[in-house]
Amino acid sequence: MSNSDTKQINNLNDALIYIKKELNNLYDKPEIQSFINIIFQHLLNFSKIDILLKTDTKLTNSTIIKIIKIIEQLKKYKPIQYILGETEFYELKFIVTPKVLIPRPETEELVKWIIDDANTKQNINILDIGTGSGCIAVALVRNLDNSKVFAIEKNKDALNIARQNAKLNNVNINFFNDDILNCKKTNFNNTFDIIVSNPPYVRELEKQFMNKNVLNYEPHSALFVYDNNALIFYDAIADFAIKHLKKTGKLYFEINEYLPNQLADLLRKKGFKNIVVKKDINDKNRMIRTEL
Repeated sequence: MSNSDTKQINNLNDALIYIKKELNNLYDKPEIQSFINIIFQHLLNFSKIDILLKTDTKLTNSTIIKIIKIIEQLKKYKPIQYILGETEFYELKFIVTPKVLIPRPETEELVKWIIDDANTKQNINILDIGTGSGCIAVALVRNLDNSKVFAIEKNKDALNIARQNAKLNNVNINFFNDDILNCKKTNFNNTFDIIVSNPPYVRELEKQFMNKNVLNYEPHSALFVYDNNALIFYDAIADFAIKHLKKTGKLYFEINEYLPNQLADLLRKKGFKNIVVKKDINDKNRMIRTEL
């Protein structure tokens, strides 16, 4: 960070010019505008309208330095959510660090599907497998009255963040440190109305199509599976669900858009029925629901 950078910024308009100039060759215009909206919501609590109307707002030296540091990290393709240490998911705030995946819009669609299916039911037990930041578990317990939510996470650092996010959003979730591929620590006597998981599902062969900000910063163990065993987590979770899902219960997954038929076949062979594949807003096969 140079003195010339700080000297050229005095007000919000100067900051907007600086951000657009620095990021112009690295990101497209809609993404740069998204960064601007997120940065000034975070630093000044400004809405999108505020950013348009209050361009003459004087910025403190501390704010200017923060802006420049954020832009320096964006130029290295570090995700804005990790830079700021927070993100929004289902209109709730979540702490995020490189120990957890950044929640995605398609996962919000999965959560909405579950809520729409279950919002008339009472006293339901829900299990989120591989909870990561806790975004699915927290959003469900906040939006489904009288639900009791449990969550499993293998990574202790991720589990600590999930616990922080439950506290941040003032909800009670029963967390367990366990590995669904070798689930021996936890004795689940519970039978669940809903089991949900967004497990690792990106094949190694798909890395070449992914952005640097994902490959360089997000936890690979939460993203990738071997090409020759791409459904390993779905296989294990389905077996778990056979033992722990109520007869009237439902199993939900976020899925690899290229593998819906293979996953449906796997579930069918295990005795699951009423398999529904759902497309996301981008018309990609991204979710599946089934029952025993």
